[in-house]
Amino acid sequence: MKYLSMFDRIDLHLIRVLHTVLTERSVSRAALRLGMHQPAVSASLKRLRELAGDPLLVRSGASMVPTVAALRMIEPAANILRSAEVMFSDARSFDPATANHGFSIAASDYLDPMFLPQLVTQIKAQAPHCTIEIHPLSANADYRNHLAQGEIDVVIGNWPKPPEDLHLGRLFGDEVVCLVARHHPAVRRGWDVDAWLAAEHIAPTPTHPGARGFIDDHLADQGLTRNITARCPHFGLIPAMVAGSLLVLTTGRQYCDRFTATLPVQILPCPVSFPRMMYYQLWHERTHASNAGRWLREQVKSVAASLRRPEAEVAAA
Repeated sequence: MKYLSMFDRIDLHLIRVLHTVLTERSVSRAALRLGMHQPAVSASLKRLRELAGDPLLVRSGASMVPTVAALRMIEPAANILRSAEVMFSDARSFDPATANHGFSIAASDYLDPMFLPQLVTQIKAQAPHCTIEIHPLSANADYRNHLAQGEIDVVIGNWPKPPEDLHLGRLFGDEVVCLVARHHPAVRRGWDVDAWLAAEHIAPTPTHPGARGFIDDHLADQGLTRNITARCPHFGLIPAMVAGSLLVLTTGRQYCDRFTATLPVQILPCPVSFPRMMYYQLWHERTHASNAGRWLREQVKSVAASLRRPEAEVAAA
């Protein structure tokens, strides 16, 4: 009877507040994410503390951290929310025009800079009541766990060897080229492999010590090393840095194409032969049959197709 009495006091809204507060580790951030007033979230947290007999979230210096008991609740809470979503949302067809659903996407910033803006525009045009969260994707991000926990619906990026334990949808392949300022000597003289390796290169900041990206992994396999003299954690800012210097950015042509009309930069072929950079979307088995998940993946696929270069399509065929 005591168990039944406690169970009757727990509703899905409380579970949602619990999961959001524990993952955000902040009542104010949780309130923003939930679209609630902060006092209402605090009141719900008080009820949860009473039910659990545990403080759940405690102060540690200037931040808040979950207790040991609370950490054990995060995964079960995520499972309950995902199961409820599937039970009530996917039991019927997903109607984007009327759906009130939250989509969460993790994406690499190496993508075409038009991709995410167009994706968000398309989703909001067709599903105006749905919310969208975009998360950064770094090489050491635990995206497998985020997908398994239902915290992220799809992950979009490029992998030389995509993981085999996740569902995969191919989006596009891209040719590796170099972006340089129009006044760069290589624009007039051209370059060979040695000249390209010796040039001043700019590359993304490594996500952790010893980490290498697609370009430097491939060079290392051939026993080559380029001369990286600048690094930046914000990939979208690099083309502007290239425009005012002698730095060389080596990446996909589709990304570089977006800047040639707005910056004094030029695309040059790379003298080192690279395989195509392949971009995919990944998702977990738990959302594979979800009608909302299928709809989201179709939007990702259609936006990728609309942005793809005609010549890239021919080469990928």
